[in-house]
Amino acid sequence: MKTSELRQKDTAGLQTEIKELQKAHFNMRMQKATQQLNNTAQMKVARRSIARAKTILAEQQAKAKE
Repeated sequence: MKTSELRQKDTAGLQTEIKELQKAHFNMRMQKATQQLNNTAQMKVARRSIARAKTILAEQQAKAKE
C-alpha cells in the first residue's frame, strides 16, 4: 500500500492494516519454513509495509497529543 493511501486512513484503520500485514508476513514465514514460498522478496515488501504503516500511525498519534 502506498504512503498516500495510508495517510488517508484514521488510527483504527491503520491498526487494522498493521494487523493484516503482520498476519500476511507470518503466513509468508511459515510458507518459507515449509519450502512453499516461491518469491521470498515478498517478505521484504511486507516488512517494509508494516514499518511504513507503524511510522504513519506514530506520526498521527504524536500529532494528536499536541
